[in-house]
Amino acid sequence: MAILLNSTPPITNHSKNPQILPQFHHFPAKFRFSRVLLNLTSLASTQTAALASKESVFTLPNWRSGKTDSKTKDYRINDAFLYLEYMFGKGHKPDVYQATQLLYDLCKSKRLRKATKVMEMILDSGGVPDAASYNFLVSQLCKRGNVGHAMQLVEKMEDHGYPTHTVTYNSLVRGLCMLGNLNQTLLFIDKLVGKGLVPNAFTYSILLEAAYKERGVDEAMRLLDNIVAKGGEPNLVSYNVLLTGLCKENRTDEALSFFRELPSKGFAPNVVTYNILLRSLCREGRWDEANGLLAEMVEAQLSPSLVTYNILISSLAFHGRTDNALKVLNEMSKGEFKPIAATYNPIIARLCEEKKVEDVMKCLDLMTYRGCSPNEGTYNAIAGLCKVGMVQEGFSIINSLSSKQNSLNHDFYKNVISGLCRKGNTFPAFQLLYEMTRYGFTPDSYTYSSLIRGLCLEGLLHEAMEVFSIIEESNCRADIDNFNALILGLCKSQRTDLSLEIYDMMIEKEYMPNETTYTIIVEGIAHEGERELAALVLRELYSRQVIGRSTVDRLLMQYDFEDLTG
Repeated sequence: MAILLNSTPPITNHSKNPQILPQFHHFPAKFRFSRVLLNLTSLASTQTAALASKESVFTLPNWRSGKTDSKTKDYRINDAFLYLEYMFGKGHKPDVYQATQLLYDLCKSKRLRKATKVMEMILDSGGVPDAASYNFLVSQLCKRGNVGHAMQLVEKMEDHGYPTHTVTYNSLVRGLCMLGNLNQTLLFIDKLVGKGLVPNAFTYSILLEAAYKERGVDEAMRLLDNIVAKGGEPNLVSYNVLLTGLCKENRTDEALSFFRELPSKGFAPNVVTYNILLRSLCREGRWDEANGLLAEMVEAQLSPSLVTYNILISSLAFHGRTDNALKVLNEMSKGEFKPIAATYNPIIARLCEEKKVEDVMKCLDLMTYRGCSPNEGTYNAIAGLCKVGMVQEGFSIINSLSSKQNSLNHDFYKNVISGLCRKGNTFPAFQLLYEMTRYGFTPDSYTYSSLIRGLCLEGLLHEAMEVFSIIEESNCRADIDNFNALILGLCKSQRTDLSLEIYDMMIEKEYMPNETTYTIIVEGIAHEGERELAALVLRELYSRQVIGRSTVDRLLMQYDFEDLTG
């Protein structure tokens, strides 16, 4: 810990200076933001006249028109954001509708910090954001694990007079539950109740899901009894959550008994209820019971859903009955449901496992013919060929898919590696990466960070640390993002001790840690249950000006630290 506190270079300025025009020389010429500024004179005369007033409303360049490839779209979205930021800094007001659409597009492209900044600019310019966009942004932040940022946004909205409703609070509750600390979530709910939150059935469902994942379904059932005893009114969703918990623990017979008791509790099972049980029965190969359940479902006048078909197809494929799976898929295609990538992927995965390369190609061709594009799950399915010693065949198929994608080979390869690592297929990712490099692909910082995260996810911590040796052997220099990826992976594995060793190595190699580095370490200490130590380190880092006040406020809210920063 001493190395952390004795080597922190200060952040020179935390004040909110007026916006200045950023440098854009790193953009390709045709996408440079400067072109937007230079072409302002070509905008409609009404807009030009409006710019004369500091309080005028301006419109954004149309980022949705033009080429549809992902890279070009990313440039246009980024240009629109930079233009918004620049004009806001000059005192002009954004068009709220346009800014809201930009917010949605930034969320879709996973640039949540910029989306949050857009919401803040709408607020600070006196605009009135709609409740849907506000709740959507909070939900997206929480789904991506940025609960602290979501809390800050909610606080800012409340400061501007926007009441926070149960829907918004439920997003925060779900986000905290995703972090794996049920006790902290329950304390947070108590605080919210003090602020006027009335928990609803969805609040209870979120808590019950967290309880069975963290402590087992028996504890979740005790929590439900406690909720009912205190006057809470769970709905069918809550009982479906418990049913899922029983099935996850392979207690299918108990789940069936629980299912039969639902009418006595005042609930009629819905399609989701049947799907939960159907998945469990099919996975266990209990086909007669599964057929009986399907018949019962139809008798109850409940139509099978897309999920129902996907359960049947994935289960048949799992048990090696790919011919039957394809028959169900074809039957599905003739009806109201269009198969999606998740429908085809289990069949592809099983065929790869069985080394049936020609059948894999036929299935992919069928998928493409029916207008369905491969996704991350498809690449992970194809990676199954690597696991059975058919690396070159796997790469050949991946390469053939590359030519059908609307993106550069480099970006496609990079995304494939990243997708494999996210799903714990890091060894096949290394095998395919080797083949890719033979075809001219040069791994970049993003690719190396993906490999590091994947290895940490699989518990291969020392192997993740060895990636830095690979980077050096490739005559490259690691960057701060690579170190942060490793420190984060170690902290998530509750090895903050190793993360501090990596921090030490950063200093020795003359790398400059940034605010993200320090934030990860503080959160890592907190996740290991050392909240007092985490708060102490946070206070020290803030006093040395390496963590800004905004980050401190976020961590105080997220981890319920006492405000030790003075």
